[in-house]
Amino acid sequence: MRVYWIALYKKIDNQENIKNYGEKVTKILKSYGAKPLVRGGKYKNLEGDEYPRTVIWEFPSYEKAIECHDSNEYQEGWNIAKHTTERNLQIVESFNIE
Repeated sequence: MRVYWIALYKKIDNQENIKNYGEKVTKILKSYGAKPLVRGGKYKNLEGDEYPRTVIWEFPSYEKAIECHDSNEYQEGWNIAKHTTERNLQIVESFNIE
């Protein structure tokens, strides 16, 4: 079953920090089998709170997504932006209706 790492960015106070974070963690996420699906881009807010940036990665398993997030290398990368960024981050399992 696929798993999705969904980051909804509420506020980014330093664009350089978020850029450096993205550059550092992309290879880390990929090393855990993740594939990028959404990274910013054009959007239209239809209901609820507005998030100016959405990022979605697909992981091969729930365990790999958690392992990646909890790894020292990912946490070091997140340290680049966490003090100038506010986000919601979730790891969510997919489902199959067939």
